[in-house]
Amino acid sequence: MTTALFSIAAAVAIVAAVVVVTSRRIVHAALWLVVALGAVAGCFGALHAEFVALVQILVYVGAIVVLVLFALMLTKAPTNPLPSLTSGRSPFAAVVAGVLAVLLGTGVVIAFGNEKIDPVPAGSAADVGTSVFKIWVLPFEVLSVLLLAALVGAIALSQRKRSDESAAAGEED
Repeated sequence: MTTALFSIAAAVAIVAAVVVVTSRRIVHAALWLVVALGAVAGCFGALHAEFVALVQILVYVGAIVVLVLFALMLTKAPTNPLPSLTSGRSPFAAVVAGVLAVLLGTGVVIAFGNEKIDPVPAGSAADVGTSVFKIWVLPFEVLSVLLLAALVGAIALSQRKRSDESAAAGEED
């Protein structure tokens, strides 16, 4: 049953990822990215890694995709298909992607063969939380400060752009 659920979720993730890359509208691509990342979370769920699946949904689906959609709205990016951006190299890119997939798949099969993964006895959310806040507390805090600095910088840049636009509008009058 686990293999069937994993296979279905993996197939959905692959199809959604292909649609993300081939979509001609950026908003549709972002929405298909939600499906692809949700299917990856389904893969984690099928492997009984519930904590990782929930983190996948919260961080990637809940934060990253929302960030992409907000960036699209704030930058007023064109949402209609732009034929000028299509370079005609899609068949070549598809061949390169296929060859790379075959090489990576072959490498994984050669490296691991029929090895079975032993189940990990301790993998609960409590164990992960204890590990993060006892062993990995310094990198966790450094990452928190880095994300806070990026947020403050983004706010400062957006405010500076608005004040520059209002100053330029005042000079034109």
